[in-house]
Amino acid sequence: MEEKRFIYLDHAATTPARPEVVEAMLPFFTEQFGNPSSVYTFSQKTKAVVTKCRETIAKSINVKSNEIYFTAGGSESDNWALKAAAEAYAGKGKHIITTKIEHHAILHTAQYLEKRGFEVTYVDVDENGIVRLDRLKSAIRPDTILISVMFANNEIGTIQPIKEIGEIAKEHNILFHTDAVQAYGQIPIDVEECNIDMLSASGHKLNGPKGIGFLYIRSGLKLRNFVHGGGQERARRAGTENVTGIVGLAKAVEAAFADMDERAKKECEMRDYLIDRILSEIPYVRLNGDRRRRLPNNVNVSFQFIEGESLLIMLDMAGICASSGSACTSGSLDPSHVLLGIGLPHEIAHGSLRMTLGDENTMEEMDYVIDHIKEIVAKLRAMSPLYEDFVKNNSYE
Repeated sequence: MEEKRFIYLDHAATTPARPEVVEAMLPFFTEQFGNPSSVYTFSQKTKAVVTKCRETIAKSINVKSNEIYFTAGGSESDNWALKAAAEAYAGKGKHIITTKIEHHAILHTAQYLEKRGFEVTYVDVDENGIVRLDRLKSAIRPDTILISVMFANNEIGTIQPIKEIGEIAKEHNILFHTDAVQAYGQIPIDVEECNIDMLSASGHKLNGPKGIGFLYIRSGLKLRNFVHGGGQERARRAGTENVTGIVGLAKAVEAAFADMDERAKKECEMRDYLIDRILSEIPYVRLNGDRRRRLPNNVNVSFQFIEGESLLIMLDMAGICASSGSACTSGSLDPSHVLLGIGLPHEIAHGSLRMTLGDENTMEEMDYVIDHIKEIVAKLRAMSPLYEDFVKNNSYE
């Protein structure tokens, strides 16, 4: 009997921690367990390690180390950025701009703020998921205090014109935040070059541990403290530092940025191979997101006449882990808001498949995956009354 394969293609949901990340973390569970806030030498050594980790992360996006604040991950960072900016700048205005295809950590926080008297404009994107800069500019009002646009989309992989958006925000003296959870560690990010005021990132998306991330806050921003109760993170986020997580995050960042170019090249080759074969060998399928302006590891396609959930279950039976969209909305019966946002009708959005690659994947695995997708799609369409009607209505016999 053939041994069942295991092929992981859901790196946008989470990634395995690199062995060197785990190794770096282990001593801080047992030998170097000191609380960085204590005054004695044993704990001060731990504090020095946290400081060094902060410097490593700051260097990766070209900022100062005192502008990096450790959090529990991307969702917390997004919440902090929007809520703190809204509260701090409410005297100037109560209008916020974001897009229709943001992660729910942004969208749900925006909805929370709307209930508290703020106005939010959700800007349209084009059919490839790229924000319409003319719409963004026209949405700006005298009372606009914040623009939040994700660096790259978590579902369709589209990379946004962040530098141009940063220039627009700076020109109008508006704060600019970007959710860079999917982009950080995948593509180069220079905060200064892009005029970014706040940036969110998460460790477990780049082969680091779960439960750790950071928020970059530009020096001089008068944001309120997010968690009260202690002097940690320069009194802005109280609570004993997650030292093991911080160490793991810094090691993952170090590794991700050291091999970024080589990894991106490999992932792009596999990504394009997957896309080309699927589009050429399976009928009635479309690529979601921009063909070139996308993350190196992202493939998102929609198959007509099938349900994405059935496809995922049958892929899982073949040992292939993929998704139909964000892991944060897993189990929802509603089609992806991102796919609806780029103009897909419900019935096509329901047949979507997201595959996000990692460094451990191989080209041989891509062939295995494509062969199974072809077989499964054919089986599902054979059971679909919609497909049967379509074939009958388009037959020339």
